[in-house]
Amino acid sequence: MVQSINTKVDLVIDATAFTGLTDYGKIMIGDKGFEFYNARDPRKFIQIPWEEVNLVIASVMFKGRWIPRYAIETKQTGTYTFSSKNPKKVLRAIKEYVNPDHMVHSLSFFEVVKLGVNSLFKKKS
Repeated sequence: MVQSINTKVDLVIDATAFTGLTDYGKIMIGDKGFEFYNARDPRKFIQIPWEEVNLVIASVMFKGRWIPRYAIETKQTGTYTFSSKNPKKVLRAIKEYVNPDHMVHSLSFFEVVKLGVNSLFKKKS
């Protein structure tokens, strides 16, 4: 069994990690970091200390009524994408430990299309 990095746990909730293939398990948010544990294979886990978190990116739809997934961008190892039963509860728990300036919305579909079209017609220097 894997040793947790947290000494105090704030939230444990069912979740899905999108790491190539989808992994189902539980997210644990505590005083030392963010942890994901796979339900079937105890060797598959993700532990991210709060000092390592660069950005928390939330995919917000319908003016905040639905958050299908969120991602945690780290300083060293890249971006991890998760989905959970109650994402607003998870993001509020993360907000206790991560600076709110480092929590952002992802770009919408139309913003991505607009940036792509603008980059096609930009004058190259």
